[in-house]
Amino acid sequence: MNTKLQSFFGPRVPSKGARWPYRLPSLLFTAAALCLIASMFVPYWNMTLNAPQYPKGLTVWVSVNSMEGDVAEIDGLNHYIGMRPLGEAAQLERRFSVLAISALALLVLAAVFVHTKWAAVLAIPSATVPPVFLLDMYLWMRHFGMNLDPTAALSSSIKPFVPPILGTGMIAQFSTTARADWGLYLATAASILILTGLYFHRKAYKPLVEKSAE
Repeated sequence: MNTKLQSFFGPRVPSKGARWPYRLPSLLFTAAALCLIASMFVPYWNMTLNAPQYPKGLTVWVSVNSMEGDVAEIDGLNHYIGMRPLGEAAQLERRFSVLAISALALLVLAAVFVHTKWAAVLAIPSATVPPVFLLDMYLWMRHFGMNLDPTAALSSSIKPFVPPILGTGMIAQFSTTARADWGLYLATAASILILTGLYFHRKAYKPLVEKSAE
């Protein structure tokens, strides 16, 4: 192996002695990648709108590439206050999210074979999926709530607002309750597994790297 490749992949695992310290980071990274992949098949977030004419509430479920539930009914109510249809939000994100998360999961798996600090460069981007998702949701909700159509029927009675991305908020006589869903929980678990894996990765391989540099 040439010097550049060796400096990237790092030293080999010793053939003698305990193997578990070197296997643990690999298992954690692999579990994190599986959590990320699984997260794409379930909703990341849901919101229930409670309105007087809908005693059971209206709920929308948001996955990384789709939006399901009572979307049309919520859009109908939002139309009266001048809010744009929900489907107009995050169109670019929904189009490329599966590809992006799949690529991140592959990078985490690639970190299994890297025994240097470059493993962190490969794995850390995947740990940012939960905060990036919530930040993107917040920015879109803020954009929609702060840019109401002034010609809407009830525009004069509704001031611009920012719907909460987590928790309960009030909009005139309506209330909304936003919650994290299984996809976000899985992505968060992946982040924890990655950070834990990097800790044990450094603990296991740093001495080997330092020894090989002598």
